[in-house]
Amino acid sequence: MSLKILRRKDVEEIVGLSRSTIYKLMSTGAFPRSIRLGPRAVGWRLSDIEAWIEFRASDVG
Repeated sequence: MSLKILRRKDVEEIVGLSRSTIYKLMSTGAFPRSIRLGPRAVGWRLSDIEAWIEFRASDVG
């Protein structure tokens, strides 16, 4: 399991989705939840993003 934390811009680049789409999917439970890093900062576990990508890839086929 990777303990690396990704910031929003990195997540957007990796998954190819906009900020608004990521937050919309999070609100419906279709995207990993962010974790609070500070008062005004959030991030995502790299392992959660990788698992989401794998799930989406297996769901398409």
